[in-house]
Amino acid sequence: MLRYSSPKSAALLLKRVAAAPLLMHGSVGSGANLARCLASSGGAGAGGNGAYKAVVFDMGGVLIPGPAVVFREFESRNRLAEGELLRTILSGGDSGAWHRLETGQLPLEEFSVAFSREIANRAGRPIDAAGMLEAMDLAEPLPEMLDAVRACRSSGFRTALLTNNWMNREGASLMPLDARLFDVIVESCKVGCRKPDERIYKILLERLGLPASSVVFLDDIGQNLKAAKALGIKTIKVTSSQQAIRDLESVIGVSLQQTAASSPQDPHPPGTVEVSERLRLDADRLRSYLAKLFPSESAAELTVRGFSHGQSNPTYYIRLGQRELVLRKKPPGKLLPSAHAIEREFRVMSALRQRGVPLPELFDLCEDSSVLGTPFYVMEYLRGQVFTDVRLPDLKPEQRRQVYSEMIRVLALIHSVDPDSANLSDYGKRERYLARNIERWRGQYEASVGGDAQPIPEMTDLHKWLMAHLPEGPEPSGVVHGDFRLDNLVFDRDKLQVIGILDWELSTLGHPRTDLATCLLAHRLDPEWSDKFLVPSLQPLPDGVPTEAELIEDYCKRLGLSGGVPDIDFYHAFVMFRFAAILQGVYKRALDGQSSSAKAKIVGSFARDVARLGWTVAQRSGLPSQPSHSFSSSASATSGMPVSLSDLRPEVRQLHAKIRAFVRDRILPLESELNSHYESQSKWTVHPSIERLKSEAKNQGLWNLFLPVESDPNRLYSPGLTNLEYAFLCEEMGWSVYASEVFNCSAPDTGNMEVLVRYGTEEQKRRWLDPLLAGSIRSCFAMTEPAVASSDATNIEASICRSPDGSHYVVNGHKWWISGALHPNCKVAIFMGKTDTSAAAHKQQTMLLVPMDSPGVTVVRPLHVFGFVDAPAGHAEVRFDNVIVPAENVLLGEGRGFEIAQGRLGPGRVHHCMRLIGHCERAIELACQRAVSRVAFGKPLAAQGSVQQSIAWSRAQLEAARLLVLKTAHLMDTVGNKKAMKEIALIKVMTRELPRR
Repeated sequence: MLRYSSPKSAALLLKRVAAAPLLMHGSVGSGANLARCLASSGGAGAGGNGAYKAVVFDMGGVLIPGPAVVFREFESRNRLAEGELLRTILSGGDSGAWHRLETGQLPLEEFSVAFSREIANRAGRPIDAAGMLEAMDLAEPLPEMLDAVRACRSSGFRTALLTNNWMNREGASLMPLDARLFDVIVESCKVGCRKPDERIYKILLERLGLPASSVVFLDDIGQNLKAAKALGIKTIKVTSSQQAIRDLESVIGVSLQQTAASSPQDPHPPGTVEVSERLRLDADRLRSYLAKLFPSESAAELTVRGFSHGQSNPTYYIRLGQRELVLRKKPPGKLLPSAHAIEREFRVMSALRQRGVPLPELFDLCEDSSVLGTPFYVMEYLRGQVFTDVRLPDLKPEQRRQVYSEMIRVLALIHSVDPDSANLSDYGKRERYLARNIERWRGQYEASVGGDAQPIPEMTDLHKWLMAHLPEGPEPSGVVHGDFRLDNLVFDRDKLQVIGILDWELSTLGHPRTDLATCLLAHRLDPEWSDKFLVPSLQPLPDGVPTEAELIEDYCKRLGLSGGVPDIDFYHAFVMFRFAAILQGVYKRALDGQSSSAKAKIVGSFARDVARLGWTVAQRSGLPSQPSHSFSSSASATSGMPVSLSDLRPEVRQLHAKIRAFVRDRILPLESELNSHYESQSKWTVHPSIERLKSEAKNQGLWNLFLPVESDPNRLYSPGLTNLEYAFLCEEMGWSVYASEVFNCSAPDTGNMEVLVRYGTEEQKRRWLDPLLAGSIRSCFAMTEPAVASSDATNIEASICRSPDGSHYVVNGHKWWISGALHPNCKVAIFMGKTDTSAAAHKQQTMLLVPMDSPGVTVVRPLHVFGFVDAPAGHAEVRFDNVIVPAENVLLGEGRGFEIAQGRLGPGRVHHCMRLIGHCERAIELACQRAVSRVAFGKPLAAQGSVQQSIAWSRAQLEAARLLVLKTAHLMDTVGNKKAMKEIALIKVMTRELPRR
């Protein structure tokens, strides 16, 4: 169910699925823990902060999952760009269907019609929004947050619900929560105003009968919180359940020690929640079973709760008298083949415990489904701590290093166990583990596709890539955990030592490097992926946390391995492929009503994002495919390569047709006028027609087409074309030298924007990327220098010196042939210089964002190319003399400039070459028109053999060049830019010869 604030704040939701710690988070500091501690402290009236008397909760994004998943499913199903629903809501404003629905002005049945019309008007085709809101009603409350509400009530606080809501078809508001949990409920559809309108907060305070200063309000939307804060209400921004509960504990004055031991008499251990009705166990059958297992406790009190952590096998906390246990069982319903094999978990844990691997005591495996419905096993409950945040924010740097070292020690211990001596020789096949598992997870993924579970194209791409890049030589084989992560380790509460390892469902005999890649996953997640998955990223690396390279070195040293793990990218891609397949299975089970967790539907919906991340890792790896070739042009690499428009996706063909028409109908007729302007005294000003054409192109959706899907997998900035698809569009743009700017696809802006998308910080994107994408500013790339051969980036002599206090850099350098620097709208340069001349040759260079209006930046003169200055952008000589640049303007980090330059090179080369091919196509067409219309010696030139031969040779060379460029783009899409470097070099040589023909 969707609950959020005004259209102005709706766009924030895509960066917050703010429901709960989903994929890898546990529940240390859960609502149950809050309940226990509040009860013992006496709440606000005793040990708490007496200033606060009431706690107010938002619904969507706080007590129930937010709407992002439903939105994304709807967009995918209707072939809409990601985020289009939110943009529709934003554009509607206070008169839009959404606002009127949530303020009670628009009945639900009329809303579907009105909102469908709003979406259709933007999409240019019919869209039916009926049923979308009903899908949101299926969202289940978050158990840990409901525990927090109950804890507040039992501790003397008043509780309230403040939500933007709507009426259902029966005229009642949609309420998936137990209304008895709240003293006051304020719903926008009933009071006629919605957050962040201050009126709704005043209504809340009036009904509570309390002053604003005594109220705490939890919401996931900044605008809602800002409005509440303006009235004097204490606010808490919710980004996850765990964070919300932790912050609430702090605000209400209750001291919660997450690492403090709980006594055996505690009613609710941390990380546990009430068991849902669907997963509830038969108490009589359970007691009868436990009485046989533990006769001395047969008459003892029995307590059963569920663990909120985990999405796969239902796991229960059981207290039988003084004995604490964990029961883990298969989920109910039809299961995928070989999945949820809890019998294997029991076997491997029993065997490894005898070999010194830290594991709980295992008591019994029951395979009789008549007892509790499905097979299960019972083991000891370990009282320890689980670090659910890989950044370890509550630990000191030296403690963080100790935790990660302990993680690697335990992993090496598992991998050192000999399967034969542990009686696990038949625990799995030892041969071809990687290939078999790639096929296994492909099969599991395909079995989880169907109905509302849509196929994921990146899974097919990733499968092909993995099979083409299998490591050479015999595979090492040993016991692998299959899901070895920091949050699957239980640490002793007093010493940072592992006392237990959780979740052995995927364990088998296989390649140990897959476990290593799994535990290093957070090192590879970019912060934006972290926002999506709610999995903390280790970028930037917190103090004390070892780097990926250090952890790999530690692992290899403990196992006596030499040479490191040079192909770690393969194992990362493998892990993400497996992860995506698992998530798709979780998602399918959630749709079928078989999930063990209320959050499974949300978790599973991220399968597409994980697959895209894996595909990005694969494309950027640069690993050679097997078998290797002197060129990357193996048959498998180019099989299925589109070579004509008919081979492209329908939506790309439509874009191609629109661009072709726009160039011929809107741009070519203005060329004469534009040429005259840019050869006049006013040539350094932008002709008004260019801005008008840009506005028309943007309105037609012909805008920012250049950014490849690998750089923008979520299509936040572009329609998500591949390099090859965009190459066809570039050819049409090449018909006019003015077309690229009209479509906001001009160099060097395209390369600079891709650099900012890939490597820029959020602030850098806000300041420079957003206006570049809007076409309101231009940019340049300052690398080439007159004194050195700048095609070799290691020759660059420009200097970038950091100030002693680290607050800024001082830039000095002499650059030339800086394309775009003369444009009147050029506002920023990406500057390449050296920060450390003592470092390795390819680690000396750094890139900075230098505002062009900075003191010390001097555009010396325009440079001529064959007598032309290419106004208004031009090619300039520029001096940078003691230019002061803020330290936050550095891109990616010091010493990363060469890396950025390499990543920037490939796509731009393809763009240039295909535009040149388009220009040559126009030249051939003009030549043919001339040959037909011009008569010599009594017949048209077209009848002359020499003319026919020249045109035929031109056509042959043009076709050959086009195929080579398309092949290069295809290789960049399928095997990555590094693998396609030879082809990238070849197209530069081949296409530059075309104009001479």
